[in-house]
Amino acid sequence: MTSSNNYISFTFLLSLFLLLLFPENSSAQLSTSFYSSSCPNLLSTIKPVVQSAISAEKRMGASLLRLFFHDCFVNGCDGSILLDDTSSFTGEKNALPNKGSARGFDVVDKIKTAVEKACPGVVSCADILAVAARDSVAILGGPTWNVKLGRRDARTASQSAANNNIPAPTSSLGNLISMFSAKGLSTKDMVALSGSHTIGQARCTTFRAHVYNETNIDSSFAKSRQSNCPRTSRQGDNNLAPLDLQTPTAFDNSYFKNLVNKKGLLHSDQELFNSGSTNSQVTTYSTSAGTFSSDFAAAMIKMGDISPLTGSSGEVRKNCRKTN
Repeated sequence: MTSSNNYISFTFLLSLFLLLLFPENSSAQLSTSFYSSSCPNLLSTIKPVVQSAISAEKRMGASLLRLFFHDCFVNGCDGSILLDDTSSFTGEKNALPNKGSARGFDVVDKIKTAVEKACPGVVSCADILAVAARDSVAILGGPTWNVKLGRRDARTASQSAANNNIPAPTSSLGNLISMFSAKGLSTKDMVALSGSHTIGQARCTTFRAHVYNETNIDSSFAKSRQSNCPRTSRQGDNNLAPLDLQTPTAFDNSYFKNLVNKKGLLHSDQELFNSGSTNSQVTTYSTSAGTFSSDFAAAMIKMGDISPLTGSSGEVRKNCRKTN
C-alpha cells in the first residue's frame, strides 16, 4: 500500500473515531464526572438544600422537577427559565405555561448560593436544575440516576418558545407524541415522563374543562374535583388539586393506576389511557412500579441531553436570575 493510501486510510479512521466520540448532539460533551475535580462536593452541597425545601413543603419537589422540564423543552436545558424579566429583556417566567405556576426559584437561589460558596464561578444554573430535579424525585421515594453535567447557561430566553413548545394540559395524545418527538423523545419516553404527575398540584384553570365537559373521566372523581373548581367563577382559577389523588407527595406508580380508573386530573393525563397506542404502556406501569422507575430514570437522562450549551456557547451565571 502506498503512503498516499496509508494517509487516506488513517484520515478515514480518525474521522470515524471522532464522529463516534463527538456525535452531532453536543450532549456527548456532558459527563457524570464533569465537576469531579473542579467541584468535588457539588452533589453533597445541593442535596441538603433540596431536602430542607421539601421538608418545609412537600410540593416543592414537584415544583423543582417541573422547572427542569420547562427549561429543557424551551431551547434545551440551558437555565433560561430562571432569568427574570427586565426593562430591556423578556424571559420565560411570564409565558402562559409558567405564569402564576412556575415556582421554586428561591430554592434554586439558595442552592446557587451554597454552590458558589463551595466552588465559585464553576457550576452552571442549568446543571443545578438537573441535579435538583433528580434529588427531588429520589427524596420523594422515586428512582435515582447519575446526572450528566457540563451544561452552560443561556444568555437569552424566549417567551414565545415557552408558549409554543411546552405541552398544554389540553393536549391530545397525537399532539403530545409530536411535541416530545420534536425534542428527540420517543412515545415511550413521553409516557414515562408524564409519570412525574404522580407528585404535585394543578390549578383549577388547567382541569376545569376536563372535569365538567368530558366523558372520559370517572363521574364521581369529576364531581369531587368540581367541588373546589367552580364552573364559571374565575376566582377559583388558582384553587389547587393533587395530580395524583392517592399519594400526591410520594413518587410512585399511583398516577398510572388512576389513569386506568379514569381518574386522571388533566385532559392530557387521561389521553394516555383513552383507547390509544399508549394504553398498554400505562397498564404495564400501573402494575409494575419497578418498570416505571427504570424507564422514568432513563427518560430523564435522555431529556437532560436536549440541546445543552457547552463550552464557550454559554456562561456560568453568578446569579441564576440574570446574565453576567
